[in-house]
Amino acid sequence: MKTDIEIARETKLMKIKDVAEQSGMPREEIHHYGSYIAKVPLHLIDEAEMARHNLILVTAITPNKAGVGKTTVSIGLALGLNRIGKRAIVALREPSLGPCFGMKGGAAGGGYAQVLPMENINLHFTGDFHAVTSAHNMITALLDNYLYQNRNSCVGLKEIKWKRVLDVNDRSLRDIVTGLGGSANGIPTETGFDITPASEIMAILCLATDLEDLKRRVGNILLGYTYDNKPFTVRDLGVAGAITVLLKDALLPNLVQTTEHTAAFVHGGPFANIAHGCNSVLATKMALTYGDYAITEAGFGADLGAEKFFNIKCRKTGLQPKLTVIVATAQSLKLHGGVPEAAIKEPNLEGLKRGLANLDKHVENMRKFGQEVIVTFNRFATDTDEEIALVAEHCRALGVGFAPNTVFAEGGKGAEELAQLVVDTIAQHPSAPLRFTYEDADSVREKIAKVTHEIYGAGAVTYTTLAEKKLKQIEELGIAHYPICIAKTQYSFSSDPKAYGVAKDFELKVRDIVINNGAEMLVVIMGEIMRMPGLPKEPQARHIDLVNGLVEGLS
Repeated sequence: MKTDIEIARETKLMKIKDVAEQSGMPREEIHHYGSYIAKVPLHLIDEAEMARHNLILVTAITPNKAGVGKTTVSIGLALGLNRIGKRAIVALREPSLGPCFGMKGGAAGGGYAQVLPMENINLHFTGDFHAVTSAHNMITALLDNYLYQNRNSCVGLKEIKWKRVLDVNDRSLRDIVTGLGGSANGIPTETGFDITPASEIMAILCLATDLEDLKRRVGNILLGYTYDNKPFTVRDLGVAGAITVLLKDALLPNLVQTTEHTAAFVHGGPFANIAHGCNSVLATKMALTYGDYAITEAGFGADLGAEKFFNIKCRKTGLQPKLTVIVATAQSLKLHGGVPEAAIKEPNLEGLKRGLANLDKHVENMRKFGQEVIVTFNRFATDTDEEIALVAEHCRALGVGFAPNTVFAEGGKGAEELAQLVVDTIAQHPSAPLRFTYEDADSVREKIAKVTHEIYGAGAVTYTTLAEKKLKQIEELGIAHYPICIAKTQYSFSSDPKAYGVAKDFELKVRDIVINNGAEMLVVIMGEIMRMPGLPKEPQARHIDLVNGLVEGLS
């Protein structure tokens, strides 16, 4: 089979204004970024149209390091729905340069189920990530200047909570000291970098409902504390308007197309293991305005992305998915069934059968939210008919719909069975109104306990001294009603990335709680998870090149 980039390159793209028009968007309204990419103005969102249409969440079982193809399946489902005569639009997150040049090599789908132009989307795209990085670091520079200019007065800060960000995997920047080299270079300060997808600005961009809401949220960002223990925000710094200016274009959803020329919105990019893992609210609403079926995804396994999609994104916006699709692969199931990673491509029905416990836990969790669930088996070339039949029979016994898909190899054609199952399930058994894991009025401890016990299956939760201090600060600030966003490994229900399957009665340690006062959520950091990833021994960057004017090595 051809590589992803070969398939992308051979696809003859439609002009983006034609893609917009065939989806019902006025062609004169879109803002061109070249011939095949556009931004769409926010006034095109129509709440009345949204109410008549169907939102579908695509999530997954706990992935292995190769993933499970959730983005590919999301795109393929949209293609399949369009092939059976339905109008469907997919809404996805933007890829980060960190994973693109680190582990993954790209995040725009795969095979014949991609969003295009793939090279642009995977690299600089419309500059949204750069705008987030610039806005975040502009706040840092202005804060450092404020501290420097007031270093001899009583209006300085005793505690700084704001760091820097960069959209590159760079472990050396996790903990650094700035301001060295003499007083002219600022005040020596311990600080560090997070990766841009972990920036609170990214979360704000993805949760803001309009430009005014964006400005309000930016102004509320907590930067530190004064000497009399008062919170100090971007609004106190006097630069909320300036930062909003840097973000005004990035707030607009990006319109691109799939390999079969259907519309796709790709906007925002928080990771689900260290942030809330969902594309922007505005892109989802835009897809729901113009698609009878709007498909969106939430990062990594359902215990991370889907939980945050429901408990944060839907809670804050009123979005109500009609259906949740869980993606499973034979390889990930075998890994969770105790098969060594080196052997997961080999037939192993017993290992696959043992791994189904991981799928069962995710199905159980989604049902707790009131979701109707179907499972799709993302088929790889090494999978056997016996393996698919085993999973299909298990799903029947579980009482959930099942359909295999071959979207990677066949595009929309490989999702027709899945698409029809989606349509029939929504028509006959749509999801119940959402039930959240916790209430706004619950204490932060109660929220953490409910997610860790009910969704992860943890036995106990402990807190470091730092985390205990943060709980006290949260109470004093009066923001305990914010939803929580747990940052932990994506490879296990526990905080141990090697605890495959369904870990039970394990202990989780809350190491820190980051107050995202502008995003209006509390980031709970568990275990050894890092908000600035490192690069692998063999980074994908070693395989990315420009050959005869063409990009190679992206996937």
